[in-house]
Amino acid sequence: MNATSSSDLDAAPATRVQLVFNDKAALYAAYIPLFTEGGLFIATSREHGLGDVFELELTLPGEAECRVVAGKVAWITPAHAAGGRAQGVGVALAGDAESRTLRARIEEILGSALASARPTQVF
Repeated sequence: MNATSSSDLDAAPATRVQLVFNDKAALYAAYIPLFTEGGLFIATSREHGLGDVFELELTLPGEAECRVVAGKVAWITPAHAAGGRAQGVGVALAGDAESRTLRARIEEILGSALASARPTQVF
């Protein structure tokens, strides 16, 4: 997946979502390393299309600071998906400085868990 520029993200109104990850397991389940710039799964029953713009306000495990990053829908898990997966969207991070910093921090927190075979919300 190619990263989107921040100017692409400014063109459409963003859906704002607040995510609080209280523990490493929840972050692992939501993180999508397969996207070039990383991404996060958001469980939602609301309909979204590929390319819909999101603004994520998120707090990582053990941190009080709320980070704000932009991204676009690059994955959709429909209702009643195989394997009992939650309905929702995978939001690919924008690839700007904030997103790169966030991806690095998430991967630092997850560490060796990134190599785990445990299922996530997407796989």
